[in-house]
Amino acid sequence: MGWGRLRVSGRRGGFLLGCFPASFSRLCFTPWQLRGAIDAVLTPAAMISLTDTQKIGMGLTGFGVFFLFFGMILFFDKALLAIGNVLFVAGLAFVIGLERTFRFFFQKHKMKATGFFLGGVFVVLIGWPLIGMIFEIYGFFLLFRGFFPVVVGFIRRVPVLGSLLNLPGIRSFVDKVGESNNMV
Repeated sequence: MGWGRLRVSGRRGGFLLGCFPASFSRLCFTPWQLRGAIDAVLTPAAMISLTDTQKIGMGLTGFGVFFLFFGMILFFDKALLAIGNVLFVAGLAFVIGLERTFRFFFQKHKMKATGFFLGGVFVVLIGWPLIGMIFEIYGFFLLFRGFFPVVVGFIRRVPVLGSLLNLPGIRSFVDKVGESNNMV
């Protein structure tokens, strides 16, 4: 194998890296070439653009989830849960639009799930947070069970979380949740 000098040149001029095996020069790339490749992948057309209404909806949904989580941690505080429910539903309507929200919730095959979810929201609002959250969680799982396989597949590709989901006790549960499309 022959030895040669590898000269690297880019937009900012060239510099000499030193002596490397001649075959190694085919595997080398400059940081500028890498930057160009990344710039080509991350074009503005590939990024998701959100309207101002959708940005507001994302904020409302995030605050709604925060208040729901915080309300459950504080032993089902009915005020925090009520605020969380209102913000979550309003944020969802802002993100996907009013018409699509109504179409999503009021499809014939989702009426049972919608009844449990919105009934749970109503029960929380009138002052029975534990019973309302049980109804809501059941309705949420019925409504969004079609998304669970996608979410599980995504989480399995995340480095730390993916290894946690493959632990022996958790793996069988996650496999059942990942194929929950045709449950009840």
